[in-house]
Amino acid sequence: MNRSIPRRTFVQTVLGAAVAAGSGVAALLAGRYGLVPPDHGGVLGIGHTLTFGAQRLLLRKQPLAREFDRAQISTNFPALNTTLPEDPDYQRDMKQGFRDWRLIVDGLVARPVELSLADIRRFPSRTQITQHVCEYGWSAIAEWTGVPLSLVLSAAGVQPQARYVFFNCVDGWWDSLDMADAWHPQTLLAYSMNGQDLPVAHGAPVRLRVERQLGYKHLKYITAITVTDTAREWGKGQGSEGAEHGYSWYAGI
Repeated sequence: MNRSIPRRTFVQTVLGAAVAAGSGVAALLAGRYGLVPPDHGGVLGIGHTLTFGAQRLLLRKQPLAREFDRAQISTNFPALNTTLPEDPDYQRDMKQGFRDWRLIVDGLVARPVELSLADIRRFPSRTQITQHVCEYGWSAIAEWTGVPLSLVLSAAGVQPQARYVFFNCVDGWWDSLDMADAWHPQTLLAYSMNGQDLPVAHGAPVRLRVERQLGYKHLKYITAITVTDTAREWGKGQGSEGAEHGYSWYAGI
């Protein structure tokens, strides 16, 4: 899905994109190489663009985040922010074991679909033991099992012009990934934590795991996935609700 870019051209484009981050030229560079993040505007835009471009340069071969042994799993994994959604539909689904819960996949796909939890579990699964790094300064290790997001996107038939994958959550939070992170093999729709069904406090029935980014990108309580070619039509056009509250859209670690 990603266009191959010679290293010299890549570096020059990253630097050029950073300089152009506050101008219309940024849109042209983004369209050509996808190196300008949605939150490239404003005072912090150059920094966001340099960070994003440098990460894409260093990680362009899509290396895996470190994985750990079972003996290293943390005994305490904090659950922050929403831990029990008040939404009445969610409350009903939870009481029924999420039997009637559905995940909508739409946007720039050939085959829009609604997936039940059973449907998601029928996809080939991946299990990984990884470190969750919170922007508040703590970290914890857990085992996650789920379906690679790439398999769900492939089944839906992502169209060639797609650039972002947006996620909506039952608690009102929303965010997005670019296609590089969406297709990364460790990016999961996780339904199990430490060998058990995903706890409600940690986002049941399905949460996002994007192991090369900070914790606020690991959305809980996902209800819809929308594939798009632009971030401008969501919120203030910065690609995530977090970016509208002072966080970077790209939270690479």
